[in-house]
Parts: sequence; C-alpha cells; structure tokens
Amino acid sequence: MCGRMALSLPQDAMAQLFNARPANDLPPVPDFNICPTDNVHIVTRADDGPRSLSAMRWGLVPQWYKKPDDGPLLINARAETVADKPAFRDAVRLRRGLVIASGFYEWTKDADGGRDPWYFTRTDGHPLAFAAIWQEWADVDQSRLRSCAIVTTAAKGSMTDIHHRAPVVIDPSDWALWLGEKGKGAAPLMRAAADGVLGWHRVGRAVNSNRASGPALIAPLGDAHAE
Repeated sequence: MCGRMALSLPQDAMAQLFNARPANDLPPVPDFNICPTDNVHIVTRADDGPRSLSAMRWGLVPQWYKKPDDGPLLINARAETVADKPAFRDAVRLRRGLVIASGFYEWTKDADGGRDPWYFTRTDGHPLAFAAIWQEWADVDQSRLRSCAIVTTAAKGSMTDIHHRAPVVIDPSDWALWLGEKGKGAAPLMRAAADGVLGWHRVGRAVNSNRASGPALIAPLGDAHAE
C-alpha cells in the first residue's frame, strides 16, 4: 500500500518536468510527512487540453458520500479490482492522474511490536509518479472537492520483506499513456516497478507521528537496500 509520503521537489521544477500548467493553490514544499486527507500534487489532463498540476485531497470521496467522511477513507485502489469497484471503475477509465512524490514510507514490526519505518525512493534519484485516479465530489450546497487515490499492486522481490503491497510507479515513457494522451490500453501499466527501480532504507521512528516534520525524517539508519 502507500499510506505516507514525502515531496521535496520545487513547484516550478515539477511543472517543468511534467510539462504541466501549475495551479495557484499547490501545497507547500518541501513536506516530508504527507498523510492521508492532506492535499497532494497531482498531474491530470482534462479532455484534449494541456496537462495541469493541481492540489487534491488524498482520499477519494465517491459521489454518493453525503460528506467526505461518510464512509471508508479510500487512499488506495487495488489494481486487481479497480476496474470493478463502484467507487473506482469510472475514475480509472476517465480520470487518471500522476501523484508526485520524492519517496514513500512503509513499516515493519520488531520483536516487541514496535513499528520501524522504511523510506522508499527511485534509485535513479528521479521523483516518483504514482498511478492515481481522481473524483470531483459536491455536497448539497454544491461545495466541490477534488480527491484522489493511489493505485497499488502486489509487491515483488525483496520488497515483500517490508510490505506485500506497493504503489504503482509510472515510468516517464508511460506518463502520456496513463494520462490518456496516447489512446487506450493503460491497464498493463498497473504492475509492480521493474527490478532496480526502487531502493529503500530504514529511518527513525519520529515519522510514526503524523505531526512530525523536517528532512531528518528521511535520514537513513543503517544500510540501503534495492529491489
């Protein structure tokens, strides 16, 4: 799964890298502890228009919710069932995006039940582009909220020692296909990252608190690992 992430890339660098028009309400960066229900940076494309870089709530709100917390918090969508689940099936067909992150966290437990966090990044130093789906929701007063979920798949290789699920990482060569700029056929992209794409290292337990902040959260403890 993907339940916490970090982003340190400047706004203008993100807009340039993804060739996207930035909105005026983007969340501040850097942020080394992005949590569910926070706003994230997401690249989308509406119809035949240009790409946009905007803010969306992390935690997709289905159209039938009467309020944003009217049901489960949908921060992830499983690749295996995303095309069938009522909350996701229209979005994965019509509203796909790329959530940008510098890295993400997963946890293991020690012998005493303590939670040890691990920080994952691309081994080439480039930012991560997670496969995402999004939804616009409106309440009875027509107050609108745009929200998203990150698509996950089964982890593979040595990453399974940390967690059995992983976010779907879209390679730069596939960004256009995932965003719908190159027609249909994006389903095969919902797979685990290729060998060697992801690396990880253990970090301190300060990030176990959703109120923690600062670059020290991603400082390594011990050796780094790679897929």
